[in-house]
Amino acid sequence: MASAAEQLASNISFDSFRKATELKKRLWFTLGALVLFRFLSFVPIPGIDPRAMASLFNTQRGGVLDFFNTFSGGSLERMSIIALGIMPYITASIVIQLGAALHEPWKQLKKEGEVGRKKLNQYTRFLTVVLTTVQGYFIATGLETLGANQGIAAVVEPGMLFRAAATVSLVGGTLFLMWLGEQITSRGIGNGISLIIMAGIVATLPRTLAQLFEGGRTGTMDPLLIMTIVVVVIGLILFICFVERAQRRVLVQYPKRQTARGLMQQERSHLPIKINTAGVIPPIFASSLLLMPLTVLQMAGGNADPNAASSELLITISTYLQHGSPLYLFLYGAGIAFFCFFYTAVQFNSEETADNLKRAGGFVPGIRPGKATEQYFDYVLNRITVVGASYLVLLCLIPEIMLSQAGVPFYLGGTSLLIVVNVTMDFVSQVQSHLIAHQYGDLIKKAKLKGRRR
Repeated sequence: MASAAEQLASNISFDSFRKATELKKRLWFTLGALVLFRFLSFVPIPGIDPRAMASLFNTQRGGVLDFFNTFSGGSLERMSIIALGIMPYITASIVIQLGAALHEPWKQLKKEGEVGRKKLNQYTRFLTVVLTTVQGYFIATGLETLGANQGIAAVVEPGMLFRAAATVSLVGGTLFLMWLGEQITSRGIGNGISLIIMAGIVATLPRTLAQLFEGGRTGTMDPLLIMTIVVVVIGLILFICFVERAQRRVLVQYPKRQTARGLMQQERSHLPIKINTAGVIPPIFASSLLLMPLTVLQMAGGNADPNAASSELLITISTYLQHGSPLYLFLYGAGIAFFCFFYTAVQFNSEETADNLKRAGGFVPGIRPGKATEQYFDYVLNRITVVGASYLVLLCLIPEIMLSQAGVPFYLGGTSLLIVVNVTMDFVSQVQSHLIAHQYGDLIKKAKLKGRRR
């Protein structure tokens, strides 16, 4: 028999959505916040020539600039006040999470509950300001020299005044996005930070699809190739949906307890472990590390002496790390696998899970509580992570091969698809949860009214 929650979920209709006024308010707030995010992506930082910036960015494609431009919704290409997007906040969050898992004082803070969580959030915000300030200053400095060889100046009046204004604008834009994401999480639907990233990726899709089908119309791309790309993308989306919902359910038993009727009943539950515990972190880290040398060459090497030893080294590195090269594909896959195992070990603490299970009186059938349970969790987690890492490597390498062989736009990368599908699934599940909670509330109100009439 289906559970009550499953029955309510199956009975969700448009009428129930129409009556859920609180859900509609949250949806409108989320939509308004995302529209505001898109408006800010068209506001340039002071002292930038937009036309010169657009022409220069087209000559700098192929590095990590394209990667971050995708997540910022084209803001980096226009050098808007939110050009850095939310990536500094994500980097700071990852660093603080790693510190909370490895640094003993931060471990204690993590165990203090709500108070410790607030302190760690403050550390994350402070680190975000530091990272954004450093990145913003280097971007402002690079913009002053960008395009010197082509005779194009992206900055109208270079100098310390421009650097200060650009750095302050970029820091303010990132902090505003961080605040906006927190507001979406508390007053809207879904995770605000994830929705902002997804909105940036989705905003680039219309132009990408237009370029794709325009290539078929003009004859620069084979129509059969376009159909193959569409089929592969749909297949990858279905593949992501299947794997992201897959999990290993570890059976957990609790000692027999006396019920209200005096019977001894043994409780059973399951500990779910996702196949892809690391999420989208491994592809983001691996891409950033691999594409950084090429970006350094594009931003700084263009104005350096071509005969210098450092310039020759950068040119050699960028040649071997071009998209689609065998070395790039190998290092990209190895980096994804490494970060998948590393971040999974940080996210799932086997020792802490085994201790919590032991305190609650639970145990895994056939496994002794304590150290043996911890070793069992490590064994299961390692086997699952092999599957998860293989899934991420396959998902990210297939689009990279298509990019190099067929010239598909960069925005159709596996990381982008992974983020969009994950966030969409989470958004839909939260909307369904709100509708189910609303239906539960209606049933409780009806029960109370019937009780009063009696």
